[in-house]
Amino acid sequence: MPTLKYEQIADSLRRRITEGEFAPGDLLPSGRDLCEQWSVSRATVNKAFDVLRADGVVVAHQGLGFRVTDTPLARPAGERRTGTTRTASGRPFRRLGQPAREVPPARVADALALRPGETALRRDRLVLLADGAPLSLVSAWFPAEVADQCPKLSQEKPIVEGTTHYVTRRTGRSPVQGTDVTTVRLASAAEAEVLDRKLPLAVAVDLHVARDAEGAALVCEVGVTPSDLWERVENYGMGAAS
Repeated sequence: MPTLKYEQIADSLRRRITEGEFAPGDLLPSGRDLCEQWSVSRATVNKAFDVLRADGVVVAHQGLGFRVTDTPLARPAGERRTGTTRTASGRPFRRLGQPAREVPPARVADALALRPGETALRRDRLVLLADGAPLSLVSAWFPAEVADQCPKLSQEKPIVEGTTHYVTRRTGRSPVQGTDVTTVRLASAAEAEVLDRKLPLAVAVDLHVARDAEGAALVCEVGVTPSDLWERVENYGMGAAS
């Protein structure tokens, strides 16, 4: 299916932001300039900006245009259904440590279909509540073939366009199937310290796997959330035979 013009414009702006042409807080090219550059209508350009705004990449400023967001958003692990956006479910976050290649836990290695002893790239983030308190500790694991094609995953700073868009753009592989598994356990001492809680601490653990059209895993995320902060609401229809 061919990419629509507004999607091409949005993807081009994402690339320019991620590659450093536009830094957080910078104004993006005006709608008029983009119309001339791409030979499209203002409505098409506005639709591209709407896509970026829904993903939390840009913010609108009356009379000025669109600026690159100063505070990128991230989501807890899981809940990546079609139609969800970072602005709807995302929260401020802090990047933790330097991404590194490690042998992942058994559940992650199994989800990524790794061989024994094979490493994956680990990126940690701490998703925050509105008051800045910790909400969820998330470790994202990328298989080596994805990490090799996406060098910015190895950098400490956030990827403003979002890792999903970045990985898709760099690899040509987009997520088409997600699997979420939730379990409960007691937190480790290290997890409790990052979450600023005391032991013993009950946590919900969300394991999220995103796979491409061939069924190969693009990323496995493990989110650890204190049990008193974890909640999932599902709305669904029920028939007479339910």
